[in-house]
Amino acid sequence: MTTPSPDFRPATCPRCGAAFACGAAADRTTPCPCTTIALDDTRLAELRSRYDGCLCMDCLRLLASLPGTPA
Repeated sequence: MTTPSPDFRPATCPRCGAAFACGAAADRTTPCPCTTIALDDTRLAELRSRYDGCLCMDCLRLLASLPGTPA
């Protein structure tokens, strides 16, 4: 596992409760791994309406793999 950039902040996933390092505000030389997850516009809008804050990579990977049903 790589060490996150100092710009990554401790966070808790609002979906599963897991602790993770959020890099949403990190500098662009060390982008957050979540930028590699592709979510369609419908799923992304549903997640934004349901959760405050960022989700962990495990939840994002799972949700990206599901068919277009609500998370």
